[in-house]
Amino acid sequence: MPGMGVEVIKKIVVVGAGTMGHGIAQVCAMHGYDVVLIDIKDEILQKAMEKIKWSLNKFVEKKRIRPEQAEATFNRIKPTTKYEGYVEDADFAIEAVVERMDIKKLVFSKLDQLMPEHAILTSNTSSLSITEMGRATGRPDKVAGMHFFNPPQLMQLVEVIKGEDTSDETAQTVIELAKRLGKTPVLCKKDVRGFIVNRILMPVFADAFWALHKGETDIEAVDASLKYDVGFPMGIFELADYVGIDIIYEVGKVMYEAYGERAKPCPIVEELVKAGKLGQKAGAGFYDWSKGRPRIPFEKVGEWDTARTWAVAINEAAWIVHDDVAEPKDIDTAMKLGTGWPLGPCEQADKMGLDKVLAKLRELYNRYGLEMYKPCPLLEDYVAKGWTGRKAGRGFYTY
Repeated sequence: MPGMGVEVIKKIVVVGAGTMGHGIAQVCAMHGYDVVLIDIKDEILQKAMEKIKWSLNKFVEKKRIRPEQAEATFNRIKPTTKYEGYVEDADFAIEAVVERMDIKKLVFSKLDQLMPEHAILTSNTSSLSITEMGRATGRPDKVAGMHFFNPPQLMQLVEVIKGEDTSDETAQTVIELAKRLGKTPVLCKKDVRGFIVNRILMPVFADAFWALHKGETDIEAVDASLKYDVGFPMGIFELADYVGIDIIYEVGKVMYEAYGERAKPCPIVEELVKAGKLGQKAGAGFYDWSKGRPRIPFEKVGEWDTARTWAVAINEAAWIVHDDVAEPKDIDTAMKLGTGWPLGPCEQADKMGLDKVLAKLRELYNRYGLEMYKPCPLLEDYVAKGWTGRKAGRGFYTY
């Protein structure tokens, strides 16, 4: 079967019924697909089905779906601990197991052996190599990344990632499927660590972490300024606690390996991990969560230079464009939908003026000597050409 468009997809396998997996299964079932949900233990599957039921009831309460739709959705999901007898007639797979390459490769090779030749296999990984997973199968051209955001039932964004062997046709089918699931896909043209969203978030975190580490700012000054002045849904430290300091620590290691000194992690993260302060889930991280969500005082607004937060985000966005990983439009869509930012970094750059961004980066680089502040050659080039953004009629975008 040569070409496989999205029309062929009727049955989807989701492997891993944890936080993300059960949500992805629910989204697929809500959009009319038959779903096989696989995990290693019956208890995990039982819990997942209870969570799906709870979530569907919430949709009914909020009048987003009718009770009979909820019931039909629930019945389309078949939980199982076995692959054999369940996946041989499926057209598409989404792997959502733990972030360990050895386990992911086992899953991919198993799916590859059992699923039909036309089937596409995808991974919901947020940081590992799609190319490597694809090469654990006999169909690397039919393997791609399909990275949902948490919770998948509510978050609009899906990052679609091409591995080195992924065919254009496979990427296109994954994009089309994401749209059919009611999502907004963005294309990551290369298999780079961090894809789009995490790649931009990491330096934004690092910039604030280093400033705190050096005693130049306090947590609330950063968060109040970004929340109340810039309009981010959460401050940097609040978001870090929400994501989990342990997760930031792990992703940080992957990024450091991929990008070297440009992604040098701040020691403050490891210190928190060692102290067991992993964020919201542990009751403490940068903030104390024991009494619920921290109240960030409005009076601290303006005590942090928000232009530096934007400058590092814009610099990383420039690297993504420079390395031909994604288009400005996709970068901006990803950051707005994935993190709730009011503007994407490329739009913000064109609004601020690329010359101002460049000046801010040079100032930070001179002050700290950290590689993450070193301006991307693309920014230097655009400014030299007079492409300074909206006021010049051309920046990341043409006006």
